Amino acid sequence: MNSRKRLLRWASGIMLVLGTGHLSLLALVAREHITGWADRGMWAAVPLALTDGDAAQTVESLQNKVTFWAGPGSFAVPLILLGCLTWHLAGHGVALPAGIGWGLATWCALGGVLLVPSPFFAGIISGALIIVAARKDDRPQASRGRERDLA
Repeated sequence: MNSRKRLLRWASGIMLVLGTGHLSLLALVAREHITGWADRGMWAAVPLALTDGDAAQTVESLQNKVTFWAGPGSFAVPLILLGCLTWHLAGHGVALPAGIGWGLATWCALGGVLLVPSPFFAGIISGALIIVAARKDDRPQASRGRERDLA
């Protein structure tokens, strides 16, 4: 396995663990709210009923919204999808652009600073691995030398 593929597989593994861990932990902590959505229908997660500005929201509706935005509405699902994409592209020897790594690292650093203590900081490692893999040149030394001779 070449080093670019190894770096990208580690990065995708970190993203998958962060995303699935986040959703799994939420399922354990807020099990009653999530099962309530199944009983009342998916629209119960974040009701679309418009209320007057003066109307107070109930504690239950606020808990439903918090559970939704902490779970399926959070960045955990896109993080899992990005991890799967990275794993797939690594298998084909294709690196993600360095900009994706920079964006992921920045987002995780900002999230880690705002939400201490959290595993957000582990995402910085994943972003850094994507950056290094994008900048890595996996061609053999002999072909690089031939390129210089031709120039």
